Amino acid sequence: MPNAQLLAVLYMVLSMASYQISASFAKQLFTVLDPLTVTILRLCFAAIIVGVMFRSWKIISRLPYLKWKDLLCYSAALGLMNILFYMSLSKLPQGIAVGLEFVGPLGLALLSIKNRSDYIWVIMAILGIILMVPWGQAAHHEFDLFGAACALGAGLCWAFYIFFGQRVVQQNIGMHALTIAISISALCLLPIGFYSNAEAVLDTQYWGKALIIATLATAIPYALDLKALKQLNKMSYGTLSSLSPALAALTGFILLGERISLIQWIALACIMLASVGVTVRAAHQSRKEKSA
Repeated sequence: MPNAQLLAVLYMVLSMASYQISASFAKQLFTVLDPLTVTILRLCFAAIIVGVMFRSWKIISRLPYLKWKDLLCYSAALGLMNILFYMSLSKLPQGIAVGLEFVGPLGLALLSIKNRSDYIWVIMAILGIILMVPWGQAAHHEFDLFGAACALGAGLCWAFYIFFGQRVVQQNIGMHALTIAISISALCLLPIGFYSNAEAVLDTQYWGKALIIATLATAIPYALDLKALKQLNKMSYGTLSSLSPALAALTGFILLGERISLIQWIALACIMLASVGVTVRAAHQSRKEKSA
């Protein structure tokens, strides 16, 4: 496998692991704050972090010449994805919320298939997700339809995030695109946060936890995602993202003491096999195109 694609896979694994750890922290914070407030605090701190990290003030002179349609769509997808996912996470177990959210990128992977032989990897990923989601546990916890709808909506936004993310990276503005997108999302949501719960937004006792969540859930994952999207096509990215439910289950086991059943371990194997298969297939196709 070419070094560039190996590095892209590593970026994605680190991105998803960081995001799932942050989700566990955020779920604990929901006991004292509503999902919208947590999302706003997270995006505000993330905008500051990535702006300083990438010295994004250098892009100011180029702002009038950027393709704002793609940037605004990317920003909207990013903001809505986060709000809807946190709303689902506040009402559903983490594994179920992540599993339902994954319908979006998996659907994008299905639409991107060009060779019939690639269907086996997507089918393997679907099987793994079906086995991974603890449907029996969902019934035991009185499955929340609104939470499920939010998770599916987050998945749709995730698909748009992937699509517009690939278009944004073509503008050659590097990580500054991330700063712009997060900042726009934060600025649009901040007035809503002040209107709905200004006291919570301004309460500094929550800022420390929000800063940690921002780093783990936004600054690190989105920066790594943009790097990965430079090397992976939509199908490769979508199928590799199937590691998310598996990592959610592992994170829940490590941080929250949630047990993983034998069926879920089988699901892990299916998902990882699909991820490896689609990556090797993409690398082979890339070599084939270069030699043609």
